[in-house]
Amino acid sequence: MLNMKTQGDAILKKFVQKKLLLYIIPNVIFNTVIPYLTLRNLGPVYLFQGEYCFARFLLPMALFLPFIITFDMLRKTIILSEEGKAGFVLPDDFSKNRFMFKMAGQNGFASLVVLLLMMLCVHLNVPKGYGFDAASLSLILGVVAGTLTVISTLWPIKKVKELSH
Repeated sequence: MLNMKTQGDAILKKFVQKKLLLYIIPNVIFNTVIPYLTLRNLGPVYLFQGEYCFARFLLPMALFLPFIITFDMLRKTIILSEEGKAGFVLPDDFSKNRFMFKMAGQNGFASLVVLLLMMLCVHLNVPKGYGFDAASLSLILGVVAGTLTVISTLWPIKKVKELSH
């Protein structure tokens, strides 16, 4: 039994590492390059003003990226557990779909609220009419995308493993 759990943990660890790389590389690249190419010739970029404001890129990403990654990781981890390859077993009365949608929604909503509050704090503390450099905002967007990807990949695994105890 101990060997089975260790083997399951190794499979789960390899699975998580593979998925993390698969998620983080395109998210960081796309969420850095696309805003940069869009904003680079526009001069100063504002947080909430204008057709190409920073909020237009950040807020949808803050909601949808954690939702989609969390849902996908939960779905694949639960399938791995049902196949007996994850190193843990979920309870018999476990409601998969409800849990997946609830956790994905909570992660998406929480990241949206946190980033919106951070943007509002910055907006309220910079001088009126202050614009930001497009390259800097693009890099910030890439870092935020990478951070959300890591959190949205690892947090669901932790929560599912807690259910099995």
